Amino acid sequence: MWERLRSMWTIPDLRNKILFTLGMLLVFRLVAHVPVPGIDPQSLQAALGKNPQYNQLFGLLDVFSGGSLQTFSVAALGVYPYITASIVMQLIVPIFPRLEAIQREGGEAGRTRISQYTRVMTVPLAFLQAFGQSAIFVQLGAISAGQFSLFNASTFLPTLATLVTLTAGTVFLVWLGEVITENGIGNGISLIIFAGIVTRLPQDAGTLLISTSAGGVTNTTNIVQIVVFLAVVALIILSIVFIYQAQRRVPVQYPTKRMVGRDRYAGSSQMSYIPIQVNMAGMIPLIFAQSMLIFPVILSSYLAFSSNKFVANAANNIRAWVDQSHWWYWAIFFVLVVAFTFFYAMVLWQQQNLPENLQKQGAIIPGIRPGPKTQQYLDAVLRRITLAGAIFLGIIAVVPAFFLVNGTQLLSAAALLIAVGVVLDTVKQLEAQMVMRNYSGFLR
Repeated sequence: MWERLRSMWTIPDLRNKILFTLGMLLVFRLVAHVPVPGIDPQSLQAALGKNPQYNQLFGLLDVFSGGSLQTFSVAALGVYPYITASIVMQLIVPIFPRLEAIQREGGEAGRTRISQYTRVMTVPLAFLQAFGQSAIFVQLGAISAGQFSLFNASTFLPTLATLVTLTAGTVFLVWLGEVITENGIGNGISLIIFAGIVTRLPQDAGTLLISTSAGGVTNTTNIVQIVVFLAVVALIILSIVFIYQAQRRVPVQYPTKRMVGRDRYAGSSQMSYIPIQVNMAGMIPLIFAQSMLIFPVILSSYLAFSSNKFVANAANNIRAWVDQSHWWYWAIFFVLVVAFTFFYAMVLWQQQNLPENLQKQGAIIPGIRPGPKTQQYLDAVLRRITLAGAIFLGIIAVVPAFFLVNGTQLLSAAALLIAVGVVLDTVKQLEAQMVMRNYSGFLR
């Protein structure tokens, strides 16, 4: 292993890519500590500490911002608006024939154009998210009401400056991620999220160590809980790796021709396979499900400060009902994750249009007629293996409900899936780079 690491470092091109990636991630961490002008981060943390009911709302956003939301830095929004725009584009492309034609027939230029549309959509989404988060912070008391108001002449310019700063921070992170993807190793957007998750580990570990002692006396029960927690985390990581790598290989027979004599061709065939991943949707279903459950919390957070007592009481009841302390929250979460896994996997599968492409190439699945029969067969295979992946994601999503130390949720399903997925993708790219240069991979 060490020998392979040394050989990887001796390749100048690969070494430069790694150093460039690390340098850009360092820039991201520096930007994540630049506060928004006029906002006191300590007041924000104090307000969040007094309102634990909002942990559900800001937990997912803090993962995508790499912890920048707690300090309300210029990168507080993270890349979440870009991820939202990407998901929206993937969902609306099959709906609009013009966009579908651009993506399917435009080749590399078509994909570049779709990416441009995604970047353009990111800007208004980031502005709206900046306004929504800032408005909630005003209601919590983290930001002074006399400091943030877009509809007040005296505070219009400071408010606009705050919103533009947060939007610019998101656009900068998106640009930084694309630069990493083009000139470094791995997917830049994913690496930015991964870097934010990793940088929070020392703080979380310190919190766990402090929780095991109270007044200088070690709490044995907490130590046992933490040991069990670490063992379960290791088991979950192994299972995530297994599911990410798992695939169903559908055999495909491609026609070929070979020369026999002069100007004579004899028909033959070549066997290959179609790899259908068990977890084709990745972690997107968790984002969908959490967004669906967070929406009532956001709506009730606005209405809870209404002067109408009936509206305020109804909003507080909704927020109390959609709370992570209730078992039905996790049951609904499990059902939503399973449903969105099937939905997103089907959307991605339809965009690939494999049955039609196989028919154009003259390829067949042994024992299956081309055309509609092939479509039905592949759809059936996809549904069967997606069921296993959907149940797995659902279980991973509800695992955090069973691991609390001193009332604190220690495990984030989204963070685990992101971290493992990014590591696997980066290792694959390192493997490809090593094989391309010296015919020997990073791993045996």
